[in-house]
Amino acid sequence: MPSGVSSTEINLAVYMERLDSYIDSQTTLNNNLCSNLEKVNSELVDINTWRQKIYGGKTILVALGILIFHTSAIMGSFVALINFMNK
Repeated sequence: MPSGVSSTEINLAVYMERLDSYIDSQTTLNNNLCSNLEKVNSELVDINTWRQKIYGGKTILVALGILIFHTSAIMGSFVALINFMNK
């Protein structure tokens, strides 16, 4: 052991080196987690966008079906009324 350096100072230096290594690894881990969460968030936004488009398409199809059904009912009632009036 060099003169003037105690065992406690060496242990403290080793501890500080390990602490710096731990902090670096945790920083890297946090950065990786944040980037992966951002990817997941952007993919969720894409999924929600597609879901809204699909719901919009379903709504349009239902509205179109109701419109066709309503139009055929009205036309059928006109035909029935004309046939009733002709007799």
